[in-house]
Amino acid sequence: MSTEIKRGDTVLAAKGITKRYPGLVANDHIDFEIKAGEIHAILGENGAGKTTLMKILFGLVQPDEGEIYVFGRKVNFKSPLDAIDLGIGMVHQNRKLISAHSVIENILLGHPSAGGILNLKRAAEEITALCERYGYKVDLQAKVWHLSEGEKQMVEILKALYRGAKILILDEPTSALAPPETEKLLASIQIMTGDELAIVPFITHKLPIVLTVSHRVTVLRRGKVISRINTADATEQSLAKEMVGREVIFRLERVEDVEKGKPILQVENLSAFNDKGFLDLKGVSFSVHEGEIFGIAGVSGNGQQVLAEALAGLRKAASGKILVDGIDITNSTSLQRWQNGVGYIPAEQRAVGSIGDFSLVENMLMNYYFEDGFSKWGIVDTRKIRNLTEELIAEYGVATPNADVRAKGLSGGNLQKLILARVLSRMPRLLIVNLPTQGLDVGATEFVQNKLLEAKKARAGVLLISEDLDEILSLSDRIAPIYEGGFMGMIPGKSAERETVGAMMAGLQQKATVI
Repeated sequence: MSTEIKRGDTVLAAKGITKRYPGLVANDHIDFEIKAGEIHAILGENGAGKTTLMKILFGLVQPDEGEIYVFGRKVNFKSPLDAIDLGIGMVHQNRKLISAHSVIENILLGHPSAGGILNLKRAAEEITALCERYGYKVDLQAKVWHLSEGEKQMVEILKALYRGAKILILDEPTSALAPPETEKLLASIQIMTGDELAIVPFITHKLPIVLTVSHRVTVLRRGKVISRINTADATEQSLAKEMVGREVIFRLERVEDVEKGKPILQVENLSAFNDKGFLDLKGVSFSVHEGEIFGIAGVSGNGQQVLAEALAGLRKAASGKILVDGIDITNSTSLQRWQNGVGYIPAEQRAVGSIGDFSLVENMLMNYYFEDGFSKWGIVDTRKIRNLTEELIAEYGVATPNADVRAKGLSGGNLQKLILARVLSRMPRLLIVNLPTQGLDVGATEFVQNKLLEAKKARAGVLLISEDLDEILSLSDRIAPIYEGGFMGMIPGKSAERETVGAMMAGLQQKATVI
């Protein structure tokens, strides 16, 4: 692209952008602009309209009203190819890479030159130069499925930069990254702005990162622009209040007045394989008691996902035992576990926790269809399940026009509230929650964490698996950092230090004494 860009020039402007869906105005006459050399954060609750706006700016969605200007010229995007041709790149929260292909193959896939004869040697040299410039280290010949989440993020950014992006839209760029990976990403973003790139990272809940790297913030609420703020004039509290319209409690007070009761869950030397056939969980043993939140802290890919699935009955154990209230459930089905008081909230809200094409009523039925009160002789009492769904939608504050909306139409925060309502309304004895607040805004995060504390007060045993160290430290009575499939030890939550737990998560500290 030959457009000359100077720092401070407006490179992209949206005026009056409006997008309507049945029963919902996702974007309501939004004005937005970004300048060269600027990091401009877009904040808002889940469902505030951020993703819709970004999809419009990248050509994935066409607005019903409004105009878009790129480098001062009015444009009409018919597809993302039009946006890419004008120097706009987008890195999606859900990776768009092909796992079986190499890094360089993914970067070149869809590149304008891919239709002709590729000079792989020259392409590798050009991509390597980009890596060196922005501080990335990635093996171009490695298969994507071998990469960490941070490395996959790098590949997505390199793909956009190699196509000549001058405006880079980052969707939840740090949501799945470990702290060291986050630091590397933020450092590279700051280098990019020195090259006059314009960066739009819309981060819904990691406000310290917004305050650290951005220059300006635009806050959306219910599809409208609520405020435009110079980051230097903002605080975490002020941004959160703008987002949700009220004061938000960032660090919940630890609940210490719940007496820990007898063990509900007992895990003995449990091992399990991952989908690739590798032993991902290696002989862990622990217990979860009544009135206790047991926190497992770990960076993605260290066996916690396999552990959650093995406990929920979605993955077979290779060895070891799982007991609930003294009953061996190691080989029982997930349905049998539900019936015995085990509740499971998966990390994958859309792929595992819900059925996108089903209505909210039908999704609620997933945890009630086997109950005598909701079905008889295989016939579902539709009125009863609808009444329950509507009651829980109101109680949990799920933002939806009605209970007949398909689950895929809900934002991440509202879908998580629906899943919580479906599981917690059954009053489980044992609650297994995996990454319960990942990708949620500050208001939804506060809501979910309070629900976990309520479950603890009701004397349920809560197994909390999280990559958010602050969340683990705030909520857990005991903490077990997990690294390469094994626990690095167990430490009391009230005396746990951030640096110690973080080092154990990274495998950098000797195992602690088990408590």
